[in-house]
Amino acid sequence: MSDPRNVAHDKKVKQEKSHQDNTPGAGTTAKKKRAPKEEGPGASGDENKQPAAVEQAPGDYEKSQTVLSKLKELEFHSRANIETLAQLTLTIDDELKQKEFSDPVGALYSAQNEFQTQVAALVESYAVKCESLKPSA
Repeated sequence: MSDPRNVAHDKKVKQEKSHQDNTPGAGTTAKKKRAPKEEGPGASGDENKQPAAVEQAPGDYEKSQTVLSKLKELEFHSRANIETLAQLTLTIDDELKQKEFSDPVGALYSAQNEFQTQVAALVESYAVKCESLKPSA
């Protein structure tokens, strides 16, 4: 297992670069927009299948944007937690010499890192979903 301090620093640098690249409007022009299929309920002969295009209620896009914003905030705080755990590791190991607590803090760091990875993936996929809900003007 690599040193959590090095991992934390590398992850922080990557996230700062990623955050700078993910400013609103960055990269959205490169994404393909899929047009919804237009099928009637009887087009395939199977009445039980749901149509490919689901009609969106007014306000769904705005509500989805709110959810996306909250997920991004959750991701931000998750990154802050990783940084805090890395600092605690340094303090416990190097300054206080309390080696018996370094493993539990390392386990927390690993768990937070896994959470961070999962929430980042969720934010990315939910952003794609929000883009598909965007009303055409």
